[in-house]
Amino acid sequence: MTIFEALRKDHDIQRDLLARLVETHGNSDERDSIYQQVRSELQYHAAAEERALYIPMMSLDLTQEKARHSVAEHHEIDELLELLDDIDYSATHWLTHAKQLQELVTHHLDEEEQEVFQLAGRGLQDNQKTSLANEYQEEMQRQRSA
Repeated sequence: MTIFEALRKDHDIQRDLLARLVETHGNSDERDSIYQQVRSELQYHAAAEERALYIPMMSLDLTQEKARHSVAEHHEIDELLELLDDIDYSATHWLTHAKQLQELVTHHLDEEEQEVFQLAGRGLQDNQKTSLANEYQEEMQRQRSA
């Protein structure tokens, strides 16, 4: 498995969770449960992805700018999560911000899959693509079980 396949698998999990999140209503256990999963997945993924993909990309002229842009988007996602954390689930604007989160994350994932991965694919060595996948998966397992 390459780093790109490993990341895509988790991107699909995020898309699914976000789609389920925006279907939830009010101050419900379901909304809380799915939001906590979304929050954890996004944070673990960003940390692991930065280590396994973006740090190696930063060292290549070809991919440095793309990597910086993606890391900046991770920070935007974090800021939106912090905003959601501070709003009561029953507030009408909670869902508005959850939908913004879904749009932002979806844009970010699409951009990674359509642009970043292609560029990184040209810059990284084949053996690196496999070893980085292992590094990413180990980091995700470590964070999920912490």
